[in-house]
Amino acid sequence: MSSAAAAVSLPTGFSVLSTFPDLLFIPEFVFGGLVWILVASTRVASPLLQGWVMFVSVFCFTFSTLLMCLYFCGAHGGKSPWIAVDAFYHSVAALFYLSAAVLQATATIGAQSNSDNASQFKIYQEDIAAVVFAFLATLTYVIHKGFSLLRWKSS
Repeated sequence: MSSAAAAVSLPTGFSVLSTFPDLLFIPEFVFGGLVWILVASTRVASPLLQGWVMFVSVFCFTFSTLLMCLYFCGAHGGKSPWIAVDAFYHSVAALFYLSAAVLQATATIGAQSNSDNASQFKIYQEDIAAVVFAFLATLTYVIHKGFSLLRWKSS
């Protein structure tokens, strides 16, 4: 009997959408896209804070799309350095989204006092939704990061 461990590799083709943790690309797109849309559709009260939130949402959306397309076409060729790239990217994305979610929450708390009339209250509600989706995106990236690190460790 051989005690050699099974080789761990990244999925290719449509198996990207059926294997865990790569299945988490879908909620990353949804939550990240909603953060992007919600922050972009409101009045930016704190350009420095919400500028970072926009950068993170666009950056992560773009790189997640790029990684998923590369996985679909099998560009990684089953090589282990791609597993390290996957783990590194999701670690950075989780850290970025955590900082963006906290900054968006800070901007939303600061805008609470300005939500007296109906139009300002609508913007405040959109900011609250952006905070919720930013934290959901953070959670999704953290889970993906954890399982990507486990995959990298066992490769």
